[in-house]
Amino acid sequence: MRDHFELRDVDAGGRIGELTVPRAGVTVETPALLPVINPNIITIPPERLAEEFGAEILITNSYIIKTTEDVREQALEEGLHEMLGFDGAIMTDSGSFQLAEYGKIDTTTEEILQFQHDIGSDIGTPVDIPTPPDVSRERAEEELATTKERLEVAEGIDVGDMLVNAPVQGSTYPDLREEAGAHAAETDLDVFPVGAVVPLMNDYRYGDMVDVVAGAKRGLDHDCPVHLFGAGHPMMFALAVAMGCDLFDSAAYALYARDGRYLTVRGTEHLDDLDYFPCSCPVCTEYEPAELRQLSEREQEEELAAHNLHVTFEEIRRIKQAIRQGNLLELVEERARSHPAMLDGYRALVQHSAQLEETDPVSKGSFFYLSNESAARPEVLRHQERLDRFSPEGEVLLTEGSHSKEYDESWKVVPPFGPFPKALRNTYPLTAELPDRLDRDAYERAAMGVKRLAELNPETSFTLAHADWPKSALALVPDGVDHVNLTERSERLP
Repeated sequence: MRDHFELRDVDAGGRIGELTVPRAGVTVETPALLPVINPNIITIPPERLAEEFGAEILITNSYIIKTTEDVREQALEEGLHEMLGFDGAIMTDSGSFQLAEYGKIDTTTEEILQFQHDIGSDIGTPVDIPTPPDVSRERAEEELATTKERLEVAEGIDVGDMLVNAPVQGSTYPDLREEAGAHAAETDLDVFPVGAVVPLMNDYRYGDMVDVVAGAKRGLDHDCPVHLFGAGHPMMFALAVAMGCDLFDSAAYALYARDGRYLTVRGTEHLDDLDYFPCSCPVCTEYEPAELRQLSEREQEEELAAHNLHVTFEEIRRIKQAIRQGNLLELVEERARSHPAMLDGYRALVQHSAQLEETDPVSKGSFFYLSNESAARPEVLRHQERLDRFSPEGEVLLTEGSHSKEYDESWKVVPPFGPFPKALRNTYPLTAELPDRLDRDAYERAAMGVKRLAELNPETSFTLAHADWPKSALALVPDGVDHVNLTERSERLP
């Protein structure tokens, strides 16, 4: 049991939690963004990150600090908090990113963790092997074995009350990610970053990213705080949170600003292409695009970085409110419609609905049926799985229309959920808001519910009274279930 991470609210795989960081003497509310601070190039001062944007935690690179002589001496003399001017929690990376980029670094897990402790880091990171996507399985297994060894080394180092990350690797092999997660969860380490996913995000492979996270989450315990390393674009936060990620870090706010790029929750725009700002943050209310373009290069970069941070932190707050209200998946659906790659990610997410259902509340805010993907949401799977709790007997009518006293029992049947006793009609999620023109997936999912109920009760006689269901749905209904098309009959059911 990890007493430094407490869950408060959940929705699908998303959760609001409290991460206690003892060395900093603070508690960070998650989901949380960790702005990346390059100690050599500070675009937005850390003090401003806290005061203006509400940042409770940030991340900087201990390897850069260690290998930059003047910065190293300052950090050892003053400590990170004083050097950066930040009172919140500070996480440090180890140089694994540089290892992935350049293939070699001059440090070990023992050295870098001790250095992170000496400069006052609150959450340190060992030197893991960030295996990139799509490598051979043999390479992924070998490098994962090395990462496991280094986590065990890290576990044996006395770093006082500094928390330590346990990165979860395994390339694009979900089973290796699950194995890595299970191993990491068995250690005494504290925070669990899913590593080496930046190449997937850079290539807009959000579906593969979801599969990787799902694999890691299957291995980790529910009380493991999960950090998605290098995830900084607000467009994908809701998706990642719904899969169970709690912490995000990225230098995107500054790197994009340096390139004249403007973040939105629907994607990235270039300042040169904008005539109007679709935002009401302080930067966008003070400047028109043309005015921002007239600023000096340094001023423009700082103002763009500030906007990028405003829109990013706003999305984190929006996600928290969605979790609290129980409509996170509606937000994910909305974001999924902003880009084809995001839609791939959402479709991958609902393929893991059985996994999400384990933490999804039984009753919550809303269920809006917004697309065929909604037919595979965790709530639908849960309803159909729990049909084994009922024992209908005799002749039972499953109807989209009126009930009939000529049957021993009359149940409602509503796509995509399928059949349910009429006494449950006012319970979540059967109160879902549905469009009049449903897609084929909704009917097919409902038919799967009819099939499950019939298979669970082979001695019961069922009649399905439907309103012109498509043939693909009716083909899923077992032969032993009679069915009547209500739209083709003028007479009432007996």
